[in-house]
Amino acid sequence: MSAEPPPAEPRWPVPPEGGWTSDDLDTLPDLPPHTELIDSSLVFAVPQTVFHARAVSEFSRWLQSSAPPCLEVVSRFTIDIDRGNRPEPDVVVVRADAVESLRQTRLPASSVLLAIEVVSEESVTRDRETKPVKYARVKIPHFWRVENHDGRAVVYVFELEPATGAYTSTGIFHDRMKVSVPFPVDLDLTAITPRRRGTAADPR
Repeated sequence: MSAEPPPAEPRWPVPPEGGWTSDDLDTLPDLPPHTELIDSSLVFAVPQTVFHARAVSEFSRWLQSSAPPCLEVVSRFTIDIDRGNRPEPDVVVVRADAVESLRQTRLPASSVLLAIEVVSEESVTRDRETKPVKYARVKIPHFWRVENHDGRAVVYVFELEPATGAYTSTGIFHDRMKVSVPFPVDLDLTAITPRRRGTAADPR
């Protein structure tokens, strides 16, 4: 009996000279869902945690219910920053006219009013350092970063400072988040990490 051949090694895309471009995300075959392009390199998504899934879902729902008709809320959707950067914020608020077709796969960064990143263990550096710099460079006015601190959602809120072109902190919110820009919202952050009835809460 002949031995079975060893399983095939996964074949990862080999970048061309100069790296990948934003257009490549639409044409490369068999890319995993939610692949991003950062500095001309592909960034693959890891399985999301319950905290991440709940945070994305809740913020999408909250913002959709509060946003004026001229704005659209989209989750886990790529935005075009430049030829070598097409990140995928966890939630964005964009001008409604930026959504031109149900078949489009990206949004122009110039249409984004608010970008939200929910921090995971593997995305800490990207969400705290890399992405905010890129979002500020294309003048996205508002940036929120959501983190899990010992089982509680904490939101760090930033606004673009016109004179410097950089984000400045305008608040850190625990349990309840009430802001007036880019439009008024009053959010119960405890809904993201509800305690289980009859059992001790797991902070992870």
